Amino acid sequence: MNPYYNQNYTKDEIEVVLDKIKSCVGNDKYTIALNENRQENIDFINEYNIRSNKQKNILLQLEVEDFCHTLQNTKLGYEYEVLYVFVPQVQLFNADGVEEVVEVYTKFNLIDMPNGCRTVIISFHKRNKPIDYLFR
Repeated sequence: MNPYYNQNYTKDEIEVVLDKIKSCVGNDKYTIALNENRQENIDFINEYNIRSNKQKNILLQLEVEDFCHTLQNTKLGYEYEVLYVFVPQVQLFNADGVEEVVEVYTKFNLIDMPNGCRTVIISFHKRNKPIDYLFR
């Protein structure tokens, strides 16, 4: 396991984080990063034709058991941020119309704001590296 990955959490702690994430998503206080640095997210969404309502459903169906680890943001100026990684297994239809189970690598940044919180989904794509689930 990568030494930058932290799995030192209880189920209760991750439940609190997941509740915050789902609250942000449920209240449309979230964005999925789709900029030039996140081509993998764009390609994934296009490959499986995942419209915004389906994206939202995937995020709202996350479970504590989908949690893998946290890591510190390594972007200059954002090193204080803790990023949360969940990898749910989701049934999707590929470009050929064939249904398949896809492990969706999701990485969240929770941002506390004076009027609540927001979440930025930095990663939203097919899993492309080995992961370890903490609670499975």
